[in-house]
Amino acid sequence: MNEKTDQRLRLTLRQLEVFAALARTGSTRAAADRVSRSQSAASTALAALETALEAQLFDRVGRRLLLNEQGRALLPLTISLLDQAGELQSLFSREHVTPLRMASSFTIGEYLLPEVIGRWKQANPQVAARLVIGNTSEVIAAVAGFEVDIGFIEGRQRHPDVVVRPWLSDELVIFAAPGHALAGRALGMAELAAAGWVLREPGSGTREATDRWLFERLHPMRIELELGSSEAVKRVVAAGVGIGCLSRKAVAEALAGGWLVELKTRLPRAARALSIVVHRERRPGRAAEAFIKTCLAESAGAPTMASPPQARSRPRVRREKR
Repeated sequence: MNEKTDQRLRLTLRQLEVFAALARTGSTRAAADRVSRSQSAASTALAALETALEAQLFDRVGRRLLLNEQGRALLPLTISLLDQAGELQSLFSREHVTPLRMASSFTIGEYLLPEVIGRWKQANPQVAARLVIGNTSEVIAAVAGFEVDIGFIEGRQRHPDVVVRPWLSDELVIFAAPGHALAGRALGMAELAAAGWVLREPGSGTREATDRWLFERLHPMRIELELGSSEAVKRVVAAGVGIGCLSRKAVAEALAGGWLVELKTRLPRAARALSIVVHRERRPGRAAEAFIKTCLAESAGAPTMASPPQARSRPRVRREKR
């Protein structure tokens, strides 16, 4: 019995941890730093893993290690196994807890998730959470690269390694400062096309939706500024520079406060879906499953808080450096 078990388990979690770090960093030095081991120990762990599996997992290109086909097949299983090992380790200890890692596009991350996370944390104060905010393409890349557990996006972008699930509905709004020359009256297509526009940057979900809605109807548009955050767009437009287009959720407070006004147009309504993204080959951990359940309950209008595994920490929300 013991002999069969020893023959079957020829690899270790430490080897798999080093492999996952190498897959993310591409170098033994960076991987060693990531798992708090020496560079020689990381190299030894990789060699032992490849020997145990009787397979080469990386192509060596100069000093870089690039995942080959066999490595790509192993990576999703490795990440899931390490996640489960982390959950197992935290069952009886409040130390070494792996936080729930999330990435979100700007509109969702700045205007929707903070409130959801706040309510979730009230019901689950023992669970750590981290949120990184970027544009839609960055969020999909983070989910596909196993850098986060859950992603939230605004755009229609797809990736073969991720599953996109519709979550909430949203719509785009065209707005201006109250004193703008176009405010307070119905606008035709020619006036909109001739106006100066302040838009989000290419690559963001909001910009992708804006292009689909406006470009075919108003082309050519006169774009004066492209900015990397919704707050910047609102502030510039409020200062009287051009007109803007953002999510209604992003401008709701500004419209209610009167420092921006919605422009009246003859354009059709620009509805869009906000979505949850997970990796196709990765089994979500209990914390991720619980948070997704909470989000879906929010969208159904019946908030219920699911309880994930035991851990104690406070949420950390950071803005990705642009």
